[in-house]
Amino acid sequence: MELWFTEKQTPTHGITSKVKQSLHTEQTDFQKLDMIETEQFGNMLVLDGMVMTTEMDEFVYHEMVAHVPLFTHPHPKKVLVVGGGDGGAIREILKHPTVEKAVLVEIDGKVIEYSKKYLPQIAGQLEDPRVDVQVADGFMHIHDHKDEYDVIMVDSTEPVGPAAKLFEKGFYQGIYDALTAEGIFVAQTDNPWFHDHLIRQVFGDVKAIFPITRLYTCNIPTYPSGLWTFTLGSKKHDPLAVNISDIPDIETQYYTPEIHHAAFALPKFVKDLTEDR
Repeated sequence: MELWFTEKQTPTHGITSKVKQSLHTEQTDFQKLDMIETEQFGNMLVLDGMVMTTEMDEFVYHEMVAHVPLFTHPHPKKVLVVGGGDGGAIREILKHPTVEKAVLVEIDGKVIEYSKKYLPQIAGQLEDPRVDVQVADGFMHIHDHKDEYDVIMVDSTEPVGPAAKLFEKGFYQGIYDALTAEGIFVAQTDNPWFHDHLIRQVFGDVKAIFPITRLYTCNIPTYPSGLWTFTLGSKKHDPLAVNISDIPDIETQYYTPEIHHAAFALPKFVKDLTEDR
């Protein structure tokens, strides 16, 4: 008998992958957590039936959520990741020598625990002395830390359950207040095929708060539709003004200096989501 995992990405569409074995399943205090080994993508972390990351394609998301804001900021020293308990964003952050401290605030400690066990190539840098791992509510952490971070990355699940409040305008205002004068933040904002309304809403909310707001994309095969967006808000520095010849060479598999600018070149139907109506 063959075993397949299917994520129902909409009521009428899904993505399916053949499973070698189930590694762990648990109802945590916050969500249903499954770790499975798949034929195509290797080990896969699934939360509430949604693919969060896989061994095969995780580098795309983690490189793009981290390096775009970090290479836009001229000298990032202190960085916050809200969510991101798999540790991939932290791994990429630590490739930047100016970073003195990276704080990870993940509400579900079980995500951290089982990522360390089954996704060590992603979570392997969480023990680095520059990293402060906190099992706590990222919403409240933002509220309690004003004018503290150079870069903030919101590495959340889709806007359901405990992550829903991470897509509210009040949260983005809190992020603005938690950033230093040259601060930059980025959040994953889902895909334009199935959640265009979410992208339009978030972009509008961020634009109302930050003087510079940009949307960029990348391709992630295990995420709904494959086309994924990030919304970036900056107090001072524009990612499109970065001189890509100044970007140093670091070890990546997706991000390049050329991608830094190219990711902001949007298909028209996506660009339309950033226009005022």
